[in-house]
Amino acid sequence: MAQWLTTEFFSLTFTTLTLTKMGRKAINLVLFCCVSTLAWGQKYSNEFLSIGVGARAQGLGNAVIARTDDANAAPWNPAGIAADTNDDSWQVSAMHSEWFAGVGKFDYLGAVLPSFGNGRRLGISLIRFGIDDIPNTLSLYNSDGTVNFANVSRFSAADYALLLTYAQPLTVKQGRLIVGGNVKVIHRIIGPFANSWGFGLDAGVQYHRGNWSFGVTGRDLTSTFNAWSFSFTEEEKEVLELTNNEIPINSVEVTRPTLIAGVAHRFRFKDIGLTPELDVFITTDGRRNVLLAGDPFSIDPAFGLEADYREFIFLRAGVNQFQQLSGFGGSQTWQARPALGVGFRLGKLTVDYAFSDQTGLDNGYAHVISLQAAFNRKTP
Repeated sequence: MAQWLTTEFFSLTFTTLTLTKMGRKAINLVLFCCVSTLAWGQKYSNEFLSIGVGARAQGLGNAVIARTDDANAAPWNPAGIAADTNDDSWQVSAMHSEWFAGVGKFDYLGAVLPSFGNGRRLGISLIRFGIDDIPNTLSLYNSDGTVNFANVSRFSAADYALLLTYAQPLTVKQGRLIVGGNVKVIHRIIGPFANSWGFGLDAGVQYHRGNWSFGVTGRDLTSTFNAWSFSFTEEEKEVLELTNNEIPINSVEVTRPTLIAGVAHRFRFKDIGLTPELDVFITTDGRRNVLLAGDPFSIDPAFGLEADYREFIFLRAGVNQFQQLSGFGGSQTWQARPALGVGFRLGKLTVDYAFSDQTGLDNGYAHVISLQAAFNRKTP
């Protein structure tokens, strides 16, 4: 994740934050989340969408492409919103997690409508990753050089995504085949200084036969284009120039396609269920620090294991994001992101919790909580 950092955004962020304890945390997180905003930072574009929604997915190391089947499915595999065989149910899901001791907040809200014929379903999802209450000190000093804290204002740096999803089963001789797609709108802001709008398309397929499940998702299939615009007053530009900061210009950021494939198998031992899943994430934006790095294709595996008792209580573990780190003396070590999770299903309500190392940095561990409810449609 450290590859996200760029000199240009570091300069812009550094001059807008005070170096208090909270300011330093905010600097780290703004750098971590927003540095792909400039046109020359194509790699890791819109990376907040790769974090993953839902505590179940987080606890499984994001290995859920083949079996996701609820209101959290759309960002993972849009076909999954039609995988639930209960066609008459409404599904609603909400998630909240905090990073860096609460400085950054990641939220999700999703809903899936009941089937409107032949298993076809519609869904809508909202995602926000943001850092709020960041102090802007560009006007901290008066023209005579004195400090005026009354000039300090505050702003938010946030990424938003809206996903509209459609999925339907297809008739096949054996098993169950489901296809789906997302139309997504991306809006990203950095206070009054910058904002962007972007649009993209995703597509997904799931195939279920017996205890086997297979899934494939293509994200940003046509590439997603974010048009960025920047706005600074003359006084702010002067401050940036005096502090040797480069003033960004309007630009276009391109998010390259990503292909994800997964396979899962469910084992049953009386009242105990065991479901392992293996996914592979194939990015196309150049060499990344992953297990199988290449240019333009890099491959990062993810593995998750879920155990359940009568589908009432769930225990989960997962691992993903394999990275090679350089140590003293030129030594190389491999690091992966582990995750643990637990879930409870109480009637129509499901509560999930996950604990994972989101960043590989200090204070990078996150607690993720998500709730999901299903409501049957009333029939006359």
